[in-house]
Amino acid sequence: MTPREPPKVDCHKHHATVRVSDVLAALEFYTTRLGFRHGFTWGEPPAMASVFLDEVEIFLSRGTPDPEGTAVYFVVGDADALHDFQRASGANVVEAPEDRPWQLRDYTVRDPWGNHLTFGHHLPAREPPLEIERVDVPVRLERRLAAVLADLATSKRMTIGECLEETLLHTFEPFDDGENVPSPHTPSELRRIAELKRKHGVDYDCHASYRFVERPSGT
Repeated sequence: MTPREPPKVDCHKHHATVRVSDVLAALEFYTTRLGFRHGFTWGEPPAMASVFLDEVEIFLSRGTPDPEGTAVYFVVGDADALHDFQRASGANVVEAPEDRPWQLRDYTVRDPWGNHLTFGHHLPAREPPLEIERVDVPVRLERRLAAVLADLATSKRMTIGECLEETLLHTFEPFDDGENVPSPHTPSELRRIAELKRKHGVDYDCHASYRFVERPSGT
């Protein structure tokens, strides 16, 4: 028999399903220990529920858990921050965060029903190496902006110079549809930047550098 061509099908979403013996207990665990938010609960007593991690939804289905457990992988913005929250909330971390050869930093937790949930974020590509020569450039930055840059570089496990290189290379790219400049920062990093700006009192917008007037030394 000649194999038939599969139909062209649009697929907009997929929902991983994990089996649990108690849907309400699982809902409490996923929302309070792992940081998911409640979507829906169906049935009385509940036979199914859904939980969200950002915009990703998974189903919790009542049934006999697989003895081997289900494995689900989540790509997130900041695996370390989520790990710290889950560990402090009492989640069973069975594999600590680590940089993997496949360019993700991830860790794994095991829920009470034997399901393994792995959370990871992308790492900057390090291969193939690109040999360069670095030079010292005298740079003076606005004090608060320099503090934000230093904290951001630390959170991204970069030097300040590497963080500046990344930012410059992205901003040298052309506008996208005349509206957006490519950004090197993920949504979670942009939230972190907003927190750092508040922390260090950066209360000006991205065009303020044209108005900077350095105060005289000693005043």
